[in-house]
Amino acid sequence: SSIASAARAARAPALHESTMDEQLYDEFGNYIGPDMDSDDSDDSDDEDEEEDEDEARSEADGPSEPNGALVARDGAVNGAEEPEDIAEEQQIVLHEDKQYYPEAQEVYGEGVETVVLDEDAQPIEEPIIAPMEQKTFSILMKDIPETTYELDFLCSLTAAPALIRNVALVGHLHHGKTLLCDLLVSHTHKEAWDAEREMRFTDTRKDEQERELSIKSTPVSLVLESTKGKSFLVNVLDCPGHPNFSDESCAAIRAADGVVVVVDALEGVMVQTERMIRHTVSEGLPIVVVINKMDRLILEVKLPPADAYYKLCHTLDEINDIIRKASVRPYPEITPKRGNVVFASAQHDWCFSLASFAAMYTARYDFPMDPAELAKRLWGDAYYDEETYNFRKKATSSDQPRSFVHFVLEPLYKIYSHVVGEDAPRLQPFLRRLGVHIKKRALYLNSRPLLRLVCRTFFGHPSGFVDAVVANVPSPVKGALAKARHCYMGDVGEDSGELGEAVARCDPRGPLLVHVVKLYSNPEGDRFLCLGRVYSGTVARGQPVKVLGEAYSSEDEEDMSLCAVESVAIPQGRYNVEVDRIGAGNWVMLQGVDATINKTATIANVGREGSAATIFKPLMFNDAAIVKLAVEPLRPSELPKMVEGLRRINKSYPLSSTKVEESGEHVICTTGELALDCVMHDLRNMYSNIEVKVADPVVAFRETVVETSSLKCFAETPNKQNRLTMIAEPLDQGLAEDIERR
Repeated sequence: SSIASAARAARAPALHESTMDEQLYDEFGNYIGPDMDSDDSDDSDDEDEEEDEDEARSEADGPSEPNGALVARDGAVNGAEEPEDIAEEQQIVLHEDKQYYPEAQEVYGEGVETVVLDEDAQPIEEPIIAPMEQKTFSILMKDIPETTYELDFLCSLTAAPALIRNVALVGHLHHGKTLLCDLLVSHTHKEAWDAEREMRFTDTRKDEQERELSIKSTPVSLVLESTKGKSFLVNVLDCPGHPNFSDESCAAIRAADGVVVVVDALEGVMVQTERMIRHTVSEGLPIVVVINKMDRLILEVKLPPADAYYKLCHTLDEINDIIRKASVRPYPEITPKRGNVVFASAQHDWCFSLASFAAMYTARYDFPMDPAELAKRLWGDAYYDEETYNFRKKATSSDQPRSFVHFVLEPLYKIYSHVVGEDAPRLQPFLRRLGVHIKKRALYLNSRPLLRLVCRTFFGHPSGFVDAVVANVPSPVKGALAKARHCYMGDVGEDSGELGEAVARCDPRGPLLVHVVKLYSNPEGDRFLCLGRVYSGTVARGQPVKVLGEAYSSEDEEDMSLCAVESVAIPQGRYNVEVDRIGAGNWVMLQGVDATINKTATIANVGREGSAATIFKPLMFNDAAIVKLAVEPLRPSELPKMVEGLRRINKSYPLSSTKVEESGEHVICTTGELALDCVMHDLRNMYSNIEVKVADPVVAFRETVVETSSLKCFAETPNKQNRLTMIAEPLDQGLAEDIERR
């Protein structure tokens, strides 16, 4: 009974609690009891915890006085208030004010513009900030290569006009002009070039390298030695050979004192070769002929040496016949005996004249004859008698070869046959007999680089080319008077004033007179360098000058501007040598004077010294711009960019022109299809950088009447009662020229 009473006593509170729970919740379990004070209790609990933390903090700070003031540890007065400046790490920072990442200014520095774009505002392939566009249309050298001469020596030669020769290298397409320049330039560089590939040093544009043809003429100034070891400054302008770019050759001929015509030994005289010879004769300049690609006669057509001699004679006869028909005065004959013919294979790195070959032959093999006398007997009807060691004018037998075949062609054929056909063990003793010493591992090269190495070592420096140029092309001092009278519109010579007399003497101390013949674009395409020839005076960096355009005259000075020369440089193809000043007789690259120049210009002194200056004659071309193309921008808003690009096209191409038709069309006129393709490439990618739409090109046909027509042409009226008959016959001689002048 006691146990049962204890169990009932224990079960009574549980029953009471269950009864209370049933009163607080309904049958669905929802609370229906009185309001609970849980929030208030929680708040009170939090307040109690905060008071406990404050008390703990105060105990940590130090003992307190009875009035509740803390005793400062740093000796502050009792009851002093807390400082207002709270440590930065203790400050309360809101979520939106927190800085999780550094600012752009802290990362990139001041003065940098940052652009923040929304997500997916542009394709993921396109960067938010576009990189700087670098135009790489030119292949230029950043550093000046090491040369066999010091740059100071080069600058010193510019002060000696008597040791300067200015020549233009012209000829037909793919006749080897650029490779001939490579031959000359490679001998002035200390570092050896790759023999496996063609350098094409004067093709300074990427599209020239890709097309494997020259588009622009390129000037190069080289210090070369003659056979006697005397140094000369030879300024060479490598010109394109395609007929569409003959205007580049005409501009180069205007700046030169002589012309080097390059002819393929196998193809002979071609269309562009004849046109350049005729233009050179009309300019009154001497001609030096380089018969290039002699290796084609040996390797391609395998022509016997005797037949190769007749082939060379036929080529020279063709050239002389063209000169004789084009000239109105006696012109020097082109013949190896006069020293104005050079034989070469630029691809295999050799060239020689009869004088240089005779000097090499007598020095290497102890031939008992003076080199000059031997050179005279190496061409024409001269036969060498090996029994008497004498030269005869007639052959002693029918199979006796001429001296040129015996001394020049046959040894040359043997060199090629042994290098191409023999293996290394048999080739080495043959080369030793020739006096050619090369490394043993070089004997196992391919035939082409091996031929270049052997021929370069055997023939040596291109002194024969230098001898021909020095002997036949006058120096700027010697040819100054004739050159100026031909292309300068002012008076030149005695009693012509201070400027005219200085031009006739090529005086570097006289008044300044520079003829700008060509404009070259910089790699960015926004400015132009001016290639000019200094006829008188000295041009210096920072010098104020006046630029006279083609429309300038003493009565109308509108086409004149004043500017300052920003830089003066000696052109070197892929780089320029900056100098402080350069004198008369030289070619010079000027920067800072191109703003008002369209095609050509005349630069003179400012003030009294330049008051007597007049302009040079405009360039004369042997071609005409007959292809016309209408262009317009794809986006009309880019019309100003296209107009600026057309203005630069007009500057860059000597014969091409741009104009606006009466209908409002912008039209480009140029010489042919290839020239038009190059112009549009420059307009789209280099000068405007926009999309351009073009119309179908139009060709202007220009025909003439040679003789009176043999048939009559007639037309009848609709009623068959009237008939109009016409014939065609040429105009009187000189009438057409008079009409064009007016």
